[in-house]
Amino acid sequence: MIERPALMSVSDAAAKQVQVLLGSRNKPSVGIRIGISTKGCSGMSYTLEFADEKGPFDEILEEKGVTILIDPKATMFIIGTEMDYVVDKLQSGFVFSNPNEKGRCGCGESFHV
Repeated sequence: MIERPALMSVSDAAAKQVQVLLGSRNKPSVGIRIGISTKGCSGMSYTLEFADEKGPFDEILEEKGVTILIDPKATMFIIGTEMDYVVDKLQSGFVFSNPNEKGRCGCGESFHV
């Protein structure tokens, strides 16, 4: 049997930030849902939203104490991606290191595969 590669991974910093976000929400959540939308100059952008329930075809990643639901339409674009959370002098936010990306726009908001 051939083992399937990990769909994605979550850094310690990203897991901690997801826990903070879920803890500050005023209602229970199953986790965070990651998706892909068509926008930006390069064509695709990552989306993050609270997940109140699991979708029928969501992929589920349970890692480092957090549950990440992956929209089935995003699966083929994010295989092998690492989700991190970065804080620097000018901004902070989730950062995705995706080995499938062929390029990013200049502002870093969108990518293409």
